[in-house]
Amino acid sequence: MLHVFATWSPRRWLAAAGGAAVSALLIGLPTDLIPNPVFGRQIEAEWWSMPVLVVTSVLAGLLFATYVRNDASLPEANDDELDRPAKTGGLGGLISFFAIGCPTCNKVVLLALGTTGALDWFAPAQPILAAVSIVLLVWALRARLRGEVACRIAA
Repeated sequence: MLHVFATWSPRRWLAAAGGAAVSALLIGLPTDLIPNPVFGRQIEAEWWSMPVLVVTSVLAGLLFATYVRNDASLPEANDDELDRPAKTGGLGGLISFFAIGCPTCNKVVLLALGTTGALDWFAPAQPILAAVSIVLLVWALRARLRGEVACRIAA
C-alpha cells in the first residue's frame, strides 16, 4: 500500500506538510508541548507526549493530503457527505489532544472527575488514549489509501 505515495504529486506532498504543521499547532499549542505565552501546564508533560504529537501530526497531514486531488485538472468528486475515514481521523485527532494534554488543565476532565480523579484515573489512561488515537489515524489513512488503489463498488 505504501507504493501509493510514489504516485503523489508535489501538490499532495505540500498539502501533507501543511496539514501536519497545522495539526501540530492545533494540538501542540493548547497542550503547551509547543511552548507559547498563552497556554501553560500545571503538570510536566510525559516523555511520550512529544513523539505522540509528531506521529499524530504526520498521520493527520497524510490523511488530509488524501483529500487533495493529485491532478488539479481532474473534475472534483461529489462527496457531499463526510466519509467514514474522515470521521475516524477526526476522532483520532481529538483523542490525541486529550492524550497529550495536561490532566489537571483539562476543564472537561476536572468537571467530570475532579483533581484527584484526573490524576488517579485520567492520567494513567492517557497512554492508552494515545495508542487508540494513533490506531484510529492509521486505520483512516489506510482506508483512504486503499481507495486510491481500488474503487469502491456499491452493494
